[in-house]
Amino acid sequence: MRPIQMVDLKQQYLAIKQEVDVAILDVLDSTAFIGGKPIQDLAAGLNDYLGVKHTIPCANGTDALQIAMMALGLQPGDEVITASFTYIATVEVVALLRLKPVFVEVDPKTFCIDPEAIRKAITPKTKAIVPVHLYGHTANMDEIMKIASEHNLYVIEDNAQAIGADYTFPDGTKKKTGSIGTIGCTSFFPSKNLGCYGDGGAMFTNDDALAEQLKMVANHGQKVRYYHEVVGCNSRLDTVQAAVLKIKLKKLDEYIAARRKAADYYDAAFAGHANIATPYRAPYSNHVFHQYTLTLDGFENVAEIRNGLNAYLAEQKIPSMIYYPVPAHRQQMFASFGGADFNLPITDWLTDRVISLPMHTELEEEQLQFISSHVLTYLNSKK
Repeated sequence: MRPIQMVDLKQQYLAIKQEVDVAILDVLDSTAFIGGKPIQDLAAGLNDYLGVKHTIPCANGTDALQIAMMALGLQPGDEVITASFTYIATVEVVALLRLKPVFVEVDPKTFCIDPEAIRKAITPKTKAIVPVHLYGHTANMDEIMKIASEHNLYVIEDNAQAIGADYTFPDGTKKKTGSIGTIGCTSFFPSKNLGCYGDGGAMFTNDDALAEQLKMVANHGQKVRYYHEVVGCNSRLDTVQAAVLKIKLKKLDEYIAARRKAADYYDAAFAGHANIATPYRAPYSNHVFHQYTLTLDGFENVAEIRNGLNAYLAEQKIPSMIYYPVPAHRQQMFASFGGADFNLPITDWLTDRVISLPMHTELEEEQLQFISSHVLTYLNSKK
């Protein structure tokens, strides 16, 4: 059995090595390291895949979120509603721009922002909602878009963990995540479902004027070289990364299918266990399993058991991760924004109970059996 990786990038690379190597050498040969043709090709491919009019590549997913907020003209003191149960990048840019983060609860089954919690948090200062499609499951975008329409709010989708996922509306129509809100943002960090070999990100929109604004902000605030209309930043996807992503985009649906197959194995292995809740799959979401995250319960000292499982798996050379042990509102960086004042019992409940198992495109049945059997062995020993 091959050593188990949380994300096996080496095996994934080997499967496409010849095509990737040629593409990278072509970039080196062209010397068009910034702004080369693969960037335009990738943007066009993403437009087609996601069903959007505009893809604006940038340097990373965090930049994508920041540029989106800048392009929308959000001003210091404006309130942005988002979840605390997310990676820090989602809310870090809110603080960076001196906006006010308003943390709300998530659904304990989907891990995604709760629309009813959004409704209760809206004030006259609210300007935007940032739903996070966490772990590969989609947020309830139908309800979120209704709320945004009622209150004239922007919706910035954090799609870093769910690119390729379909959202099904009540009337049966489907849209890709990242194409539903005012702006969609994603990361191409190597471990993502669509990942490059360095840093990368992109923004998506169907609004022509907004697309121009996003491009301008990402390019030092200029449309014409040396004529700077707004304060911007320097955030570019380099050509080598675009060349890699072009190849991997063609395989994204295949990669998602492999992740779902692995998730199905885990689901069957843990089915009916009294202390394990496997990832929920809402009718509106076709989960793309960026992570496979269990929720443990039924133990008196559940956080201790969860942490013990994490340590036990490491002893068996099985990687696992706890995403996220400290929610955003409890991070020191948000103390000045009153983070500790938010009462989020569901978020706190989840941080004591979640643990993510290896999930990637190259998992083999032997590995899945080894992982799941050790999870069960440990938890059954604690009953």
